[in-house]
Amino acid sequence: MMFISEFQTKDVVNVSDGKKMGMIGDFDINVTTGKVQAIIINGQGKMLGFFGKDEEFVIPWRNIVKIGKDVILVRINRQNEIQDE
Repeated sequence: MMFISEFQTKDVVNVSDGKKMGMIGDFDINVTTGKVQAIIINGQGKMLGFFGKDEEFVIPWRNIVKIGKDVILVRINRQNEIQDE
């Protein structure tokens, strides 16, 4: 078992290009089934997040490859599978 707070301390890395995407800011949960549908990544804003709009990535749960001690590995093609909010 793992708590949501433990997920939010892990870095999310895309195994397709090896880039760090950020950290989990929120979850999309199906209230009927209670299952997590997607994780929402808070992107890096300009100037420490003070200026400019932060980018937000929605990554479907099916795209999570591995949840490790320090990182969550995801496999996504940024052009086709991430929904920019």
